[in-house]
Amino acid sequence: MASVEDRKRQLLKRLSELDTRLQAIGDELDTHQSRDWQELATEREEDEVLEGMGQSGLAEVQQIRSALARIEDGSYGYCMRCGAEIAQDRLDIVPATPFCRNCAG
Repeated sequence: MASVEDRKRQLLKRLSELDTRLQAIGDELDTHQSRDWQELATEREEDEVLEGMGQSGLAEVQQIRSALARIEDGSYGYCMRCGAEIAQDRLDIVPATPFCRNCAG
C-alpha cells in the first residue's frame, strides 16, 4: 500500500513528465511555418493532433495539481462527492482521481 508521500512523489514525477511533453508540443507548434501550401496543409493537420494532445495534457496537469492540493489539505484519498475513502487499488491506477469508484461511474 502506497503512502501519501509515495503518491505525492508519483504525482510530482508525472507533473514533470507532462511539463516536458507540453513544452515539446509547444516548440513543435512554433516551428510550423511552411510557405508551401501543400506542406502547410499537412502541418495544420499535425497541429490539430498536437493541440489535442496538449489539451489532454493540460487537463491532466490540472487534475494532478488538484490532487496535490488535496494532499496538502488532508483530503486526498477521500471522494469529493460522497466523502468515502477511495480504494487503494483505484488510487494505484488513477492517483489523481477525486472520486471513488461509485461516484466516478
